[in-house]
Amino acid sequence: MSTSLEVLEAEVLKLDPADRSHLLERLIASLDADPEVEEAWALEADRREASLASGAVAEVSAKEAMNRLRQRLVR
Repeated sequence: MSTSLEVLEAEVLKLDPADRSHLLERLIASLDADPEVEEAWALEADRREASLASGAVAEVSAKEAMNRLRQRLVR
């Protein structure tokens, strides 16, 4: 490990847990960045938002969605 990386690591470990967690999430996200995947997710989000806005689909609570998924798995 290079000296500058060791210094950076030491500084990061001084952060409070919430800030370290936030930094970790950002670092992991930076490793997974794929412009094509990001674009596909953005298009899917837009499609879903339009479906909700048009009334083609209805919102359900997270609890209801989980119940529906559990029922499908039982079958």
